[in-house]
Amino acid sequence: MSHELTDDEWAVWDAFYTMRRRLDRALELRLHTQSGVSAAEYEILVGLGRSADRRLRVRDIADHIGWEKSRVSHQVTRMERRGLVRRSECPTDGRGTWVELTADGRRAMLTATRGHTAAIHEYFVTSLGDDAQTLHAFADRVLGAIGADASPDGPARPGPDPTA
Repeated sequence: MSHELTDDEWAVWDAFYTMRRRLDRALELRLHTQSGVSAAEYEILVGLGRSADRRLRVRDIADHIGWEKSRVSHQVTRMERRGLVRRSECPTDGRGTWVELTADGRRAMLTATRGHTAAIHEYFVTSLGDDAQTLHAFADRVLGAIGADASPDGPARPGPDPTA
């Protein structure tokens, strides 16, 4: 069954796609410029910061952000070199390792979160205005149409209190 898009539907799609890509790029650029943390690093730092004991297994990080375990492992290696995280052995699984947030990693996450939150507010929340509930309902419908297996849990965000 073929579903052709009308010119108006293409125009809406193009506007949405362009907005989403440019917003992603603007947020990533500002994140890196203000904090020196890449978007990939931030996703991992926030995931670790949200965990109760500030550590996760590589497979759990991969599951949460929707990456392959090998990609997470390579990213963690780069972050380890910068002192943002450290690996430790998992005593219950000889093949598994913990990735732990270091003090430097926590400081980097908190600094990045402040700037990232301000950028989200400036670029997105302020522009959205009174349309927030409409966008939320729309996002829920699209995510429902896609299904649970198509993406990770959601975008990186610090949670209710990143300073706790």
